[in-house]
Amino acid sequence: VRLLTLLGVICRIPGSIMGITVLAWGNSMGDLSANMTMAKKGLANMAITACFAGPVFNILIGLGGGFTKLNTSTGVDAEVDLLPPISVGFIFLLCNCILVLFSGLVWNRGRIPGGY
Repeated sequence: VRLLTLLGVICRIPGSIMGITVLAWGNSMGDLSANMTMAKKGLANMAITACFAGPVFNILIGLGGGFTKLNTSTGVDAEVDLLPPISVGFIFLLCNCILVLFSGLVWNRGRIPGGY
């Protein structure tokens, strides 16, 4: 993590962008290998479900648990400010979701190709 932070400082990339891209991709390598193994064993629907359910679960439990603990310990509601780099990340995420929906529903007609 420190090496990637140093690389971000050298290249003048904000820490939030490094976290959204490089660190998140590195953190997802274990999920990628597990999901590919499930798909190769004929459990493609389970693998695709795990691609979406795992990150959603982590976000909901991680943020929900953290904000609940903050609220109970301090009694103050937390405000979240959306900085421009985070807004760019949300836009990227929205474009990615639209692309996945388009490729799955329109391009492949709602079916998983035989190559997967």
